[in-house]
Amino acid sequence: MTSTGSAPVAVVVDGYSAGNFYPAAFAQSGTRLVHVQSTPEFITSMQPPNLADYEANIVGSDMEELAARLRPYSPVCVVAGQDGAVPMADRLSELLAIPTNGSLLSRARRDKYEMIETLRKAGVRCAQQFKSADPADIAAWAERSATYPVVVKPLSSAASDGVRICNNAEEVVSAAEAILSSQDIFGASNSEILVQSYLKGTEYIVDTVSCDGQRYTCGVWQYEKTLLPSGKNIYNRDILVDPDTALVAGLTAYIDEVLAALDVRWGPAHAEVIVTPEGPALVEIGTRLNGNIHAGFHDVCLGHNQAALTAQAFTQPDAFQAEYGNRIYRKLQPAVVYNAPTTLEGVVESVDESVVEEIRGLESVHTVAAKLKPGARIRPTVDLLTSPLRAHLTATSEERLTADYERIRELKDAVYRLA
Repeated sequence: MTSTGSAPVAVVVDGYSAGNFYPAAFAQSGTRLVHVQSTPEFITSMQPPNLADYEANIVGSDMEELAARLRPYSPVCVVAGQDGAVPMADRLSELLAIPTNGSLLSRARRDKYEMIETLRKAGVRCAQQFKSADPADIAAWAERSATYPVVVKPLSSAASDGVRICNNAEEVVSAAEAILSSQDIFGASNSEILVQSYLKGTEYIVDTVSCDGQRYTCGVWQYEKTLLPSGKNIYNRDILVDPDTALVAGLTAYIDEVLAALDVRWGPAHAEVIVTPEGPALVEIGTRLNGNIHAGFHDVCLGHNQAALTAQAFTQPDAFQAEYGNRIYRKLQPAVVYNAPTTLEGVVESVDESVVEEIRGLESVHTVAAKLKPGARIRPTVDLLTSPLRAHLTATSEERLTADYERIRELKDAVYRLA
């Protein structure tokens, strides 16, 4: 099917997980969608795209061939549905000569080592780091160059996969060996390990959407995490921050430096930043949607959502710049995203729907998702992917929000009945 000229076309590459919010977002502006699937089969570790939302699904990985197949649609943009799709979206948009971040710094937008080195060359505050394929080399760097703890992680994964905080050389070697013996969440083998100096301070999410270099900060959230004895630092709550603060102004100014260094001029970005005693320092940034996005939830607490803002930036750039260019969000009411941890281990026999309904019925709960189905294995939480339940909460008062959060904490492990 080729473009009829009756409506613009947008291309989504690998529209997994958060990328599933793009179809509704682009539909609001009357934009048709084409999907590009970069692998012969769906990646099983993420929620797959609903191909019924797209006019066509083009499967392939050869850039020139994909560009040739997309040209008849005259697309207005190519966006990445998930982290691993960023280089393909960059290159395809470049080949199609449409708004693009270009491919020159694609690797630095995906590879965590290249990302931080690019910031360092640009004079942007960042961690010290080293990479190697040899766990012994990683441990030697940690002993020689950094003060413990240090952070060991894969180069290009996501959702805190494989990330471990280590306090000595033995823990560093163990973490590095575990990474090398595993695949990242996109199904690629880990061939190198990254070790970084530990950034001490409070961690924040900074979400943005850019339109021809004009950035809009569409949300800042404070991470609340729990450090396990294993060195895994697991998610708990993301708490919406009051935008009218020096903190948000400082984070936004810092992210402007990061976006400039990585040449991010178009589309969404999801950054994780730690505010150290010296100032903000990047953990990592992905030029894709926030993985915790829920369009309806964000519309209530922020008045907009990152997917719809991205669609507007590409399809109505003048209107986007007039309303959002180089501005900061408003907080309409308090909000929290809760990724519930568990210590349960076993096989799920059933989901207790009465408990799920009790959670859903709490005043501030906008949505709750029990991630596991009967027959699935539940394991103690070590990262975002092993959190078995997610709830989005927003209310007019902090007291109501906190009370409902505490009630979910009491109920979360009763959601699953184990065999």
